[in-house]
Amino acid sequence: MSVPARAWAVTAAGTAVNLCLGILYGWSVWKAALVPKDKALYGQPMTGTNAGWTYLSNSEGNLAYAVCGVTFALFMIPGGRLQDRYGAKLGATLGGLFLALGCVVAGVLKSFEGLVLGFGVLGGIGMGLGYAAATPAAVKWFHSSRRGLIVGLVVAGYGAAAVYISPLADYLITAHGLTGSFVGLGVLFAVVVVVAGQLLAPPPAGYVAPGPAQAAAAPAAPRGADFGAKQMLATWQFYLLVFLFVGSAQSGLLVIANAKSFLNDAAEGGSFFARNGWVLVTFIGVVNALGRVGTGQYSDRVGRLNAYALNGAVSAVCLLATPWVIAEKNVAFLFVVIGVMAWQYGGTLAVLPAVTADYYGAKNLGLNYGLVFTGWGIAFFVPQLASAIKDATDRWDGAFYLSAGLLVAAVLVSRIIRKPVSVAPAA
Repeated sequence: MSVPARAWAVTAAGTAVNLCLGILYGWSVWKAALVPKDKALYGQPMTGTNAGWTYLSNSEGNLAYAVCGVTFALFMIPGGRLQDRYGAKLGATLGGLFLALGCVVAGVLKSFEGLVLGFGVLGGIGMGLGYAAATPAAVKWFHSSRRGLIVGLVVAGYGAAAVYISPLADYLITAHGLTGSFVGLGVLFAVVVVVAGQLLAPPPAGYVAPGPAQAAAAPAAPRGADFGAKQMLATWQFYLLVFLFVGSAQSGLLVIANAKSFLNDAAEGGSFFARNGWVLVTFIGVVNALGRVGTGQYSDRVGRLNAYALNGAVSAVCLLATPWVIAEKNVAFLFVVIGVMAWQYGGTLAVLPAVTADYYGAKNLGLNYGLVFTGWGIAFFVPQLASAIKDATDRWDGAFYLSAGLLVAAVLVSRIIRKPVSVAPAA
């Protein structure tokens, strides 16, 4: 028995939803327009197509990004409950509308407060509701032996969003200003997410996902227990999974928030890369997406947390090397080390939902993964702290060393986690 075509349609629709929700990964393009290199311009009014806007400091320029991430993570919880109880279509539709409203509010208000309210709060609500709908809807159509790959494909859309959003936002900011970029993208996202969300249909009652062909003749392995949220919260493994999210996500979020600034610091003034920082942001999007699919696929073979540890260890080395790379103005090597970090970060977003399903079952995955995902929201304290470090010292070194230390700690923790003992079925 083969997987029905509808299963792949749901997977594609989930990827399309995430391609819009991933506007968060293009944030460094907006930040570069909002935060000038000259500190004397902080708080000064802009001119031209951005008349009405005011220049921000590094910390201010990162706050809307951080608020968006925390709100996103928090609304994964009600988004997961919506998905589990009412299906994915409602969550995706609400997600698209909130994201669009947030972008329009951010553009129209033309202020720091408008960015925090619009992009940060309303946009974060939309991302949380929409993201919670996309992955569980696809996972339920496939056997657990393909879980890593399917999760990777769906969440790759979120990572790949930077591939088109970064150059598009850069063009829109140049041609139509900050307001035009936010409003234009908001309208586009509303249409795409709402339409794609209608394709996120669950499997019919009694549907059994086809397993590997070689296992057809063998006795079926007993299915793991489906933990309810309260049962999951009673296990120690849940809290370590949250820490794994914090430890690995913070390094990727640090890079995503400041990619264009890193390239500006490393590139020679007036060079192609100094003038086109969006290229690194787009590169991160490509590798981020590939990391989700690639890590998801080999985690099916070598084990979820083995893949997590391998990615994390290599990325920690790159984090430690990055201050030297920027100081040496080695742009080629900067792309290498940033690419490794992007792959690791993308891999985390494929591995941890799959681990959550492996440990606690697929039945309540929407809510359960929403709770584990709070670790991703907590991780935003690192890029916010990094911006404060940059404002105080004019260097990123301390932020990279802090990030590397947290990632190493997470890799070590990943070596001690084991699947929880099965419990009685949730009521």
